[in-house]
Amino acid sequence: MPSVVKINVLSVPEDQRETLEKRFSSRAGTVENSDGFEWFELLRPVEGTDQYLVYTRWRDEESFQAWMEGPMKAAHQGGGEGGERPRPAASGSTLWSFEVVQQAAPKKG
Repeated sequence: MPSVVKINVLSVPEDQRETLEKRFSSRAGTVENSDGFEWFELLRPVEGTDQYLVYTRWRDEESFQAWMEGPMKAAHQGGGEGGERPRPAASGSTLWSFEVVQQAAPKKG
């Protein structure tokens, strides 16, 4: 069974980029400890767009769904100081889903 890739496309205004990146860096490894998790990358736009890409790769769709319903849901429902949730850094979000059908790694020479 092929791995699945989930790419969350986040529209982030320029004044919120630092906030978004800090939130991801302080996420305390929630995704890394999830069963079926294979890879994570936060991709910052370089030019021509305000969209960050959050790339995750999973063993299968069931592993991703278990993370969504468990650790991810709990992390996004938690409150900040005073029990209030911080204002979202992204102004919009779209989730793209893919199956890995081919892959390559550098050849060892």
